[in-house]
Amino acid sequence: MKPLSQLLILSFLILCPTLYGQIKYEREHRIKKSQFPNKALHYIGEKLEGSRKIRFYKEIDSSVVSYEARFKKDRLRYSVQFNEQGELEDVALLIKPVDIPEDTYNAINQYLGAEFNKYRIRRMQQRYPVVTANAEKTIKNAFQNLLLPSIKYKLTVAGRKDKKRQQYNVLFDAEGNFENLRRSLPPNYDHVLY
Repeated sequence: MKPLSQLLILSFLILCPTLYGQIKYEREHRIKKSQFPNKALHYIGEKLEGSRKIRFYKEIDSSVVSYEARFKKDRLRYSVQFNEQGELEDVALLIKPVDIPEDTYNAINQYLGAEFNKYRIRRMQQRYPVVTANAEKTIKNAFQNLLLPSIKYKLTVAGRKDKKRQQYNVLFDAEGNFENLRRSLPPNYDHVLY
């Protein structure tokens, strides 16, 4: 009986960390332009002409590192995300509820109302993921602000579940169908010295 219990404890210790490993937490911090991948800088260099408030970020997920350039162009706030090799992952822009089709927005609100006791939408993004290897077309569509069937809506929601308040990132497709829900970590305040 003793070897069986040892085997059970050993399997428990091996399997539990992998179950918790499925939860992804992301944290981002601002970096200098010189720390941004050169390939990505060359790629978006011409797109940044006429842009203001250009900022560069490094986002560390539990398993992936990505880089993000944020800027304001034509009164819209854009975010262009790259992987470590400098290849385009997606383009996003901040939007307001009036920018989403009414049916889609109603479907999103219906899901959020069912998921949370109480919620407030803090931020909305319209994301253009690179669907095929054609990154130029993705950037062109994003800067024209086209409503395509491949776009995603990412919402940062402050919600209450079972008397616990937490901030979440919720992902929906172009029709308002739920795709993903992740807890969001609070901002990184490591730079603050007491």
